[in-house]
Amino acid sequence: MWELVNNSTLDQNSPYKYIMMCEYFAETCVVAKENDKVVGFVTAFIPPKRQDVVFVWQIGVDASQRGKGIASKLLNELINRKVCENVNFVEATITPSNKASQSLFRRLAREHNTTCEVSDLFGEELFPTEGHEEELNFRVGPLNK
Repeated sequence: MWELVNNSTLDQNSPYKYIMMCEYFAETCVVAKENDKVVGFVTAFIPPKRQDVVFVWQIGVDASQRGKGIASKLLNELINRKVCENVNFVEATITPSNKASQSLFRRLAREHNTTCEVSDLFGEELFPTEGHEEELNFRVGPLNK
């Protein structure tokens, strides 16, 4: 996962973050492989105080695999897992310039015949590095599974 992110425009996290996500949140992390190579992934978790939500921390697809619907398949695999049986909403934060992710979550809403609500969440002033855009909260649901 880290290598895929490292070779992309996604926000980079430490390798340790990916190890921790897969160890402690394995039920809500999904990996797509082709010939033993990771070509896509979702890291997510169910917030302890909001058991009806699965929060997608990061989703990535290798540049060579884009346009094949892998991201949509990963999200649908996630929400159809037993751990998500009580989940009614999928949430993620997305920057205003990340049109691909915005389209992905709006498409997820259409696929499940539900809404995608967008609201302000984290303003750019909260980030320590200059130039980090604000993060908008995308909330898809209630899900029709």
